[in-house]
Amino acid sequence: MTLRGRLTTAFLVVVFGPVLLGSIFVAMTVSTVSADRAAERLDHAVTTVRTGIGAICRQLQASADAVAVVPAAEREAVARQLVVRGLASDIRVTEVAAAMPLSAAETTTGDCARPTGEQATAVSATAVAGSAEVIAVQTVDGDFLARLAATSGARITFGAEQRPESRTLSAEPGQPLPLTLSVHKSNPTFLYGVLLAVVLVAGLAAILVARWLAASTTRPLGDLARAADRVAGGDLDTRVPIVRPDELGRLAAAFNRMTRELKAYVQALTASRDQLRGHLAILGETLSSTHDVDRILQVILRTALAATGARAGVVLLIDATGEQLMARCALGLTGSWDAAELPSLRVGSGVLGGVAAAGEARRGHGEVGSVEPPCRTYVAVPIRSPAPADDPFALDDGGPATLGVLALYDRVGADDFDDSDLQTLRTFAGQAGIAVHNVRVHEEAQRLSLTDPLTGLWNYRYLRESLRREVERASRFGRMLAVLVLDLDHFKAVNDTYGHAAGDAVLAEFARRIRVGLREVDVAFRQGGEEFVVLLPETDAYGGAIVAERLGAAVRARPMPIEGLGGISVTVSIGVAVFPEHGADAQRVLRAADNALYAAKNAGRDTYRLADAKFDPAPTATGGPQPPRQARGR
Repeated sequence: MTLRGRLTTAFLVVVFGPVLLGSIFVAMTVSTVSADRAAERLDHAVTTVRTGIGAICRQLQASADAVAVVPAAEREAVARQLVVRGLASDIRVTEVAAAMPLSAAETTTGDCARPTGEQATAVSATAVAGSAEVIAVQTVDGDFLARLAATSGARITFGAEQRPESRTLSAEPGQPLPLTLSVHKSNPTFLYGVLLAVVLVAGLAAILVARWLAASTTRPLGDLARAADRVAGGDLDTRVPIVRPDELGRLAAAFNRMTRELKAYVQALTASRDQLRGHLAILGETLSSTHDVDRILQVILRTALAATGARAGVVLLIDATGEQLMARCALGLTGSWDAAELPSLRVGSGVLGGVAAAGEARRGHGEVGSVEPPCRTYVAVPIRSPAPADDPFALDDGGPATLGVLALYDRVGADDFDDSDLQTLRTFAGQAGIAVHNVRVHEEAQRLSLTDPLTGLWNYRYLRESLRREVERASRFGRMLAVLVLDLDHFKAVNDTYGHAAGDAVLAEFARRIRVGLREVDVAFRQGGEEFVVLLPETDAYGGAIVAERLGAAVRARPMPIEGLGGISVTVSIGVAVFPEHGADAQRVLRAADNALYAAKNAGRDTYRLADAKFDPAPTATGGPQPPRQARGR
């Protein structure tokens, strides 16, 4: 059914329905009132007739009693007087033994005291005076019934009859006549005709008005619907005519304004998107040359929001364990996602975790996890590394690893993200993957340049920077810094006896035992060969001596396990110096520790020595710690 038909039907139901129901109610009410009025008239007539006949019977009985109480000689005269006064049609006084029947015209008499229930032409009342019987008679004729009918307002006939709107009175004491009373029931045919005509006229008027209202309402809506179809088909020049300045007119004006603004917005968005896509290559080159990950992700996310028209977005990267997605930057979000410390998600949980686990893009309508950003629509794509098969970040099967997820929420001006948005977001995710991969490769290269590949400890290059930084911190806050220089005893003999592979294994195990014996804030370095350096922040000479004793015991306690050789027993000599007690700067304190190591070697090895507080050699011309002398291990 069309909207016009529904409006017409609704109007007829609302307007004509009550009229029709009211007419039926009025007709039923008229019929009920007519029946009730007929019943009331019958009740009144029955009461009136009973009262009238009862009064006649009492009058006759009073007349008979009046004659019976006078002397016998006067009874005839009194009877005549009573008849003359109209109290009875006839009064007879007879002896009981010689009582004579009434005349033929009066043979059918209804005795008021002992009715027979038969049709009678008279009613009588009897009184006994000694041996005489006085009978007072009232004739029942047409005039009698006419008087009763006039008094009661009902038609009266003898006998019992079953007719509509009638009531039958049976013979009983005080009511000797069996009568049927009937009244005329009013027939509201004319009223029904008038009511039907009113209903028909009202129905016709309601139909005409409903069709006019429906047509006047749906015609502008039809124009608006056709215009909306044309706009949906891409014709943004469509306009709706404004017929009247009512609500529909305002709706048409708003639609026309919306199409104009939408056309301008689409044109601006198309130009912006074309411009953004044209600069993606330049953007990719710029991002790939930058090593600040957070800045890279901010630029990528802002550009992705501008390109797709999304309200908000977030970038998450997988942590080192591969089990958590860490949010690195977010724009346009609320709640915990707008805080300084963004939350983390478990890989494989929710929409974002599923994208990271499966490595496949997803988009939908708000069915996100409870800890994910709330939204109406979303699109999420994985950030993948463009690494070759031999890259350390590649998967076991040689494919690129998933580095994180790029997600956008609630596209402005549309319900869903389309295929074009998905393709654009994949492009940005690809650029993000390149940038993050390059940063991680750069960080790994930098780490390798500052660490010793054999022992995993920091190398001599990083020792110079770390020692300078720790000395400056200790000087600024008035703290101490203990420096330990360690050298394996007779290490050249190990190389000569067991080979360089065994010597490398000894160095690796020695470095492991050093790491185990240190605090988290302590830093260990391989200065070169078999010589190592340990920095102990906020540690005095006594603390440095304790650590030196502990490290020496850890090396001395058990042989170094060597595959195929069992174990090799080695010892270590350690020199300890403290800033600023043994040196005023980084160069002097390291040189003091180095000289203390010589003292330990000269003392027989496998021991430690504390630097001489009075010894403060001048710095060398190179301006920093010097490379170790490889002859110390002999």
